[in-house]
Amino acid sequence: MLWVKAFHIVFVASWFAGLLYLPRIFVNLAMVPPDSTAERERLLLMARKLMRFMTLLMWPALALGLWLWLAYGIGGMPPSLWMTLKLVAVVFAIGYHHVCAIHLRYFEYGAATHTHVWYRWFNEVPVLLMVAAVVLVVVKPF
Repeated sequence: MLWVKAFHIVFVASWFAGLLYLPRIFVNLAMVPPDSTAERERLLLMARKLMRFMTLLMWPALALGLWLWLAYGIGGMPPSLWMTLKLVAVVFAIGYHHVCAIHLRYFEYGAATHTHVWYRWFNEVPVLLMVAAVVLVVVKPF
């Protein structure tokens, strides 16, 4: 089970690296001047590739987490409060991932309306989710 736990951590960390970086690309896309087609296309290519890679990393992270939950019976049944809150953080991370995909489509279609400042704030969400999940798993405050 230690191998499962180790790979779960690796996949979660890798997935979150993408969740932290993709909105940073959105900040740069929001700042691209309208006449700079090459820069916009380069950033969109980077964003598309990162989104694909993030999605490939998300699935094993979730599958391995489910495996750990079922194997260890972590948090009991029904789950303890810390595990319930951690699962809420996971659901929000999955939702954030999908919201990133929606914003990527907005940029692809030229329909993005948010400013680079908005995307800077948007970029803070996965940090909060990651901190919450780690604290809940390690400290188990509830």
